[in-house]
Amino acid sequence: MDHLINQQVQNIEISGIRKFFNMVSDIEDMVSLTLGQPDFPTPGHIKEAAKKAIDAGYTNYTHNAGFPQLREAAANFYRKKYNVSFDPANEVIITNGASQGIDSTLRTLLSTGDEVILPGPVYPGYEPIIKLCGALPVFADTVSNGFKMDAETISRYITEKTKCIILPYPSNPTGVSLTASELKEIASLIKGKDIFILADEIYSELTYDRNHTSISEFLKDQTIVINGLSKSHSMTGWRIGMVFAPENIAKHILKVHQYNVSCASSISQKAAFEALTEGINDSDIMRDEYKIRRDYVSEKLKEMGFDVILPDGAFYFFVKIPDFFNEDSFTFALTLAKKYKAGVVPGNSFSSFGEGFFRLSYACSMEELQKGMNRIQAYVRDAQAYIKK
Repeated sequence: MDHLINQQVQNIEISGIRKFFNMVSDIEDMVSLTLGQPDFPTPGHIKEAAKKAIDAGYTNYTHNAGFPQLREAAANFYRKKYNVSFDPANEVIITNGASQGIDSTLRTLLSTGDEVILPGPVYPGYEPIIKLCGALPVFADTVSNGFKMDAETISRYITEKTKCIILPYPSNPTGVSLTASELKEIASLIKGKDIFILADEIYSELTYDRNHTSISEFLKDQTIVINGLSKSHSMTGWRIGMVFAPENIAKHILKVHQYNVSCASSISQKAAFEALTEGINDSDIMRDEYKIRRDYVSEKLKEMGFDVILPDGAFYFFVKIPDFFNEDSFTFALTLAKKYKAGVVPGNSFSSFGEGFFRLSYACSMEELQKGMNRIQAYVRDAQAYIKK
């Protein structure tokens, strides 16, 4: 009965990240540098807040947008951290993870025939939603620009059908971010046009060499900001996201959110309140450790002869596969996994612009990271030795 299934659903696929992870996860003694899953535990005081909420019987529906104190805490978080003010009553929505926030936002904005500009390579979670809305994803080539989705790059892809531009920064899979001046240029380019910016800022607290700047500081009226606690507070399974948008947009996103999930988990919301108040700086320790790992991986990759773009944030490297391998990214990653027992994600999982690269996640212990890098180094040495024969 497949012919009865929505054609747009039939035409989308499971994430290439998950598909590859599932393919290699059962390999014995595998060192996985694949998923963007922080290896830190959720801070103890956050878990305690959730336990107290359960014991207190806080197990009912909340307001569709999230309970008021949490929305106030979320607005305060953005005001303190990024100098942007949102009305917690009308401009903040708590969602079931950032992914659901993205889904509800795009379904609110997009109609059949609209175009959405997004960087290539890019996290694969946007394209299927765009297509399910009947809209067209337009990938902007950032490979030749150091993975920067800047104003000049964006301007080449704008048409009369452009409805939305997706700015994920720091980026998954590249770790590259945007400076305040680059964001100002994008805001100037888009200001006054009938175009929205969807700014996915889920890695905003994991930036290394400068503080994160939100484009909503320069273009609030046309910007919807997505964030959450999965990466900043190592709360992936708690499924708490945050949508910040002008009231005239947020009121429509809330309708989609309401009919989709009613509200986010009440227990997780209590944990999130603790994270955004008492734990507002919990990510500092994690960020400092990620920076140590980033610098270690960078040096190791350079030693091996890889062409490296140093990440500004998040916990990924997007690495060009040397020409001497003479194989596509999937074959490279599969051989590395099966023969050398180190898992990375093939670059073509992040659009066709990712072909010829692989994504390496350093969201794992230093011990595992060292083992993984040694195995990648063995792969490189064997490939070079084969060429010299």
